[in-house]
Amino acid sequence: MVTSPASAMVSASDTTAPVPSAEPTTAELVAQLSEDRLWLLRQLDAGCWPQWRLDLAALERELGQLLDQARERPHL
Repeated sequence: MVTSPASAMVSASDTTAPVPSAEPTTAELVAQLSEDRLWLLRQLDAGCWPQWRLDLAALERELGQLLDQARERPHL
């Protein structure tokens, strides 16, 4: 099973995991989505999910466009 770094779950009993002190900023969220987009692209290039390749590739392109627009906003 392949999992994204962003979707990895940490056990509640794991006391070594850092506890976030505040909600992430917009820039941090955009950066995380960019990492997840890159992960998805690598999985598609590696041949994962052949039956969903076209749909996921379209989703990846749309996510890229959305992230580009978000980066152009002055509040980031």
